[in-house]
Amino acid sequence: MSAEQPGAPGSGAPVPVTPHAVVTGVSSGIGRAITRRLLDAGWAVTGLSRRDPGLPDPSFTWIAADLTDVPTIPGLVETVGRLDAVVHAAGYMTTGHLGDLDPAALRGMLALHVEAPSALVDALEARLNDGGRIVLVGSRTMTGVAGKSHYAASKSALAGLTRSWAMELAPRGITCNVVAPGPTDTPMLSDPGRASVPPKVPALGRLVAPEEIAELVALLVGPHGGSMTGQTLTVCGGASL
Repeated sequence: MSAEQPGAPGSGAPVPVTPHAVVTGVSSGIGRAITRRLLDAGWAVTGLSRRDPGLPDPSFTWIAADLTDVPTIPGLVETVGRLDAVVHAAGYMTTGHLGDLDPAALRGMLALHVEAPSALVDALEARLNDGGRIVLVGSRTMTGVAGKSHYAASKSALAGLTRSWAMELAPRGITCNVVAPGPTDTPMLSDPGRASVPPKVPALGRLVAPEEIAELVALLVGPHGGSMTGQTLTVCGGASL
């Protein structure tokens, strides 16, 4: 996605305007891959995460944020200027089977996966330029997987958020979509919290690469993504087959 503004008087040449995105979960995994992809494409990125991602790029600004502390989110982004995209990629998984479910784990995942993007988009919607983009990173698991009911519940809520926002924002040309990865090669795969349900290599014989998810996000926020809205796009290496 790009914008232009008039050049110097009499020049007749438009001046490119750097597109600006807010991305969450930028310290590792999918969020970091999305950030690097957008920076490489000439975007300015404001990143939110608990840990410093260590990205020495002049077009990158980091905001230290614990997104599970939902009431703090509007204040964290109050100085963010005009935007062309909001991408919520922060997430984590805690697994558990019936009879041994942890209510605290459910509350934490609902806070990060549902309440956080709701608060973030609500705070930034007025600063999102017409024709802007919203992308929420969901999961193939959102359709349901044994042992992942809490995670699936928190991720499946994103489809309802996104379709509702897509309807509200369509008059402004703003698109809203979910990208739903399957087993992806990120640090989350080795998180002890998901040990009871280890990942399975999908049908294509390898894990999804974070860069593949980033490429789809780049399409959705780019100039050729303007006709896709209210959709859940699954990238799972054949795990859904």
